[in-house]
Amino acid sequence: MLEKVETPSLGELMQDLGQRARAAARILATAPTDKKNAALQSMANAIRSAAPQILEGNKRDLETMQANGQTGAFLDRGTLTETRIEEIAQALEAIVALDDPVGSVIAAWDRPNGLNIQRVRTPLGVIGVIYESRPNVTADAGALCLKAGNAVILRGGSDTIHSNKAIHLALQAGLAAAGLPEDAIQMVPVTDRAAVGEMLSGLNGNLDVIVPRGGKSLVARVQSEARVPVFAHLEGLVHIFIDKAADAQRAKEIVLNSKMRRTGICGSAETLLVHEAVAGSILPEILQRLQEMGCEIRGDETVQGLLKGIVPATPEDWITEYLDKILAVKVVPDLEGAMDHIAVYSSNHTDCIVTEDKTAAETFLSEVDSAIVLHNASTQFADGGEFGMGAEIGIATGRMHARGPVGVEQLTSFKYQVRGEGQTRP
Repeated sequence: MLEKVETPSLGELMQDLGQRARAAARILATAPTDKKNAALQSMANAIRSAAPQILEGNKRDLETMQANGQTGAFLDRGTLTETRIEEIAQALEAIVALDDPVGSVIAAWDRPNGLNIQRVRTPLGVIGVIYESRPNVTADAGALCLKAGNAVILRGGSDTIHSNKAIHLALQAGLAAAGLPEDAIQMVPVTDRAAVGEMLSGLNGNLDVIVPRGGKSLVARVQSEARVPVFAHLEGLVHIFIDKAADAQRAKEIVLNSKMRRTGICGSAETLLVHEAVAGSILPEILQRLQEMGCEIRGDETVQGLLKGIVPATPEDWITEYLDKILAVKVVPDLEGAMDHIAVYSSNHTDCIVTEDKTAAETFLSEVDSAIVLHNASTQFADGGEFGMGAEIGIATGRMHARGPVGVEQLTSFKYQVRGEGQTRP
């Protein structure tokens, strides 16, 4: 008679992931930079070599998403092409070029008693990343955590499970080629939502921080239930304010790029605010061009009077992250009116002012309390790669520890190293 093999429960599976990640984290914490960089380069090479398998997995995911009636914006976020796969590989190589934060001295000073004190960067330990839709996050998150000396447990969305698994296999191949533990980057192999709950519990103390990257409901659940610290990546309710001193052509180019370059990313503009002094002169051309590009405009009464085909805005439009070809537009009396609107409706992610008035720009930059605040630049620059950080694990909109793009430095903590020569305290 064949002996019956017991299948581990989900709880046992998740606890095992946590234990293995903790063991890998101890090795990574002291792994030399050249070894981590070798793994990252091997990962990039493996991603390129596995492009056919990744595309095949992505094809299966897209077929499922289409059968489930997902929106065009959602499909765009989940779609991989040869070009996008190459961009993933290049992002890994960009992380290779970054300075290794682990062990760097943040500050140092001597005390009158002769003690030398240094504040030194250290890895966080084991990071849990819970994300939706975007397969590239699998590579970005795994690589950034590795560079910062952390182990990571990835829980991607069910919509892109096959794409994520194919990318994950390439990452593990890179780790193995460099002689680092494959458990350094693990992926939850099941789509059961209960796995998220297991991660939120902390995996019996083996998870040090959680990074949620997804919709409002996911982030809300994580913030409500997590028993470990959270780097919250909230929705990108992004605003652009066109000031009375804005250059008309510059304003047009910034708005079009901010909204239409890629509508499905968190840096895409969702609300356009315009100073009433220039609404009649600047706004019609911008709105007409947006309409020609297929963007639906939802405007207040003033905006509706400027151009045909404007959909009346409702209160819901000021609090909606469309991630689609839809833009809410409102005319405001002045700079203060724009900042008041942003203070009420912003998700504290990214907000922009377009103006040639330096005083107005500095007021906006200093008073608008968002993780990223721009002057005369597209909101689509709200991205760790564009900040020179190689890539990002998300954009944190909270105020503790990490804010804005979460790159390698933000994935570290610090400790104090104190060196003496026999001092004792009286």
